[in-house]
Amino acid sequence: MKIDETITDKIPLYVKRVADVLLENGFEAYLVGGSVRDLLTGKEPGDFDIATKALPEDIQKLFPKTVATGAKFGTVIVVMEDRSGERFNVEVTTYRSESDYVGSRWPSSVKFTKSIKEDLERRDFTVNALAIDLARIDEPGAVPEEMVLDLFNGMQDLSDGIIRAVGEPDERFQEDALRMLRACRLASQMEFSIEPATMKSISENLDLLKNISLERVRDEILKMLYKSSKPSVGLDLLRQTGIMKLFLPELFACIGVVQPEYHIDDVYTHTLKVVDMAQDDVKLAALFHDIGKPVTISQDDKGTHFYQHDIEGAKIAEKAMRRLKFSNKEIERTSLLVKHHMFYYPSADWRKNADEQKIDKMHLERLREEGNTKKIVGGWTDAAVRRFIARVGGIDNLNDLIELRIADATANPKSNFTDYEIKALQERIAKVMAEDSAFKITDLAINGNDLINAGVQKGPKIGEILSDLLEDVMENPENNTKEKLLQIVKEKYS
Repeated sequence: MKIDETITDKIPLYVKRVADVLLENGFEAYLVGGSVRDLLTGKEPGDFDIATKALPEDIQKLFPKTVATGAKFGTVIVVMEDRSGERFNVEVTTYRSESDYVGSRWPSSVKFTKSIKEDLERRDFTVNALAIDLARIDEPGAVPEEMVLDLFNGMQDLSDGIIRAVGEPDERFQEDALRMLRACRLASQMEFSIEPATMKSISENLDLLKNISLERVRDEILKMLYKSSKPSVGLDLLRQTGIMKLFLPELFACIGVVQPEYHIDDVYTHTLKVVDMAQDDVKLAALFHDIGKPVTISQDDKGTHFYQHDIEGAKIAEKAMRRLKFSNKEIERTSLLVKHHMFYYPSADWRKNADEQKIDKMHLERLREEGNTKKIVGGWTDAAVRRFIARVGGIDNLNDLIELRIADATANPKSNFTDYEIKALQERIAKVMAEDSAFKITDLAINGNDLINAGVQKGPKIGEILSDLLEDVMENPENNTKEKLLQIVKEKYS
């Protein structure tokens, strides 16, 4: 692998300054970890880690600004400034070896060593076990290849696009079982393949994953979704290794669920395509959007159906996300998007010109078969648009829902999707939003205290009245004034 001659220029000054202090005081300084991998592949590193034989107490004495929260394991965060005085964090870690791993999660014994070789031996994959000798980056006549310490053929694996465990794969995964997910995530992120022996070891050591916290599993899945140009690569590696069946059994159940009337792919393959096409803010919803199809599948003489798969899918998504320890806010938002991802906006003008426009007649027929005639008899009123915005949780969620709808349709070559319905809906939304309408109770011109002052007794009745007023205002936005709303309360609830 040929190394870019300018690689040393891409190492920030604040990193070089940390290295200079260590070197001037007789210690070694190697750039290690993901930053080396990123520099060698031409990517922008997110952070920089330095390995050294200096002990944590030595590091703290050498630098005036440090944070020693990881000193027990040899890591001290050094705060260093660049030329402009902006401060950056650099992790400086003492060379160490690890042993006696507890529950395939953490070492019970950490031993500081004097050798960079021992430090690199404990790392997970060859592409992460490379080091740059910071003592040589400004050495006259030194070529980049001489600066890189490559003890495990990581440079060749980088060149060949391979994720390979350092040494024996079984040993690496027994040390930390999360590395099995990390292998899939890195392969997805870097668009690499997993070396066969490493792949085989993952499939044979799945039992170790029972010791891993679900929060760590969740975080690896999220990195896979957000840091990969094609998350489907990593997701399918989870399937091939058997990891998916453990942590995303709902997605695994979609494999082989065919939907011949409206798709060319089974539910699983279609889902992966949607995830790849979806914007980051709806990738989770894309992952779960059709998760309800395996449990709602039915067949009759008209074909295969998945009635209410969106509603069931929202319930399944919520359950899966709770299991993976997602926040309540993210669970609520994602399940809401799944629940409403089948929304359909039939503009009256569009229906009148459907023959000329040649727009999505298959979808129309499908709605008739499902009995959803309300969606195809007449266009939505402004009040219906306002209710829809309120039902999906506001304009931000509606924008996300539109993104998901577009990704879902675009991922299906068999779809007669047109952006006409989306444009028509967006125009209606803009019109409704311009009216300064109320979409939730807090948008009303009065609140609970106003009702109490008007003579309504405290209690559940307050909430019921406010909900009724919101319904009224959605139909009649002009009523959203304090005077008019109090008059309605007086007339209806006196």
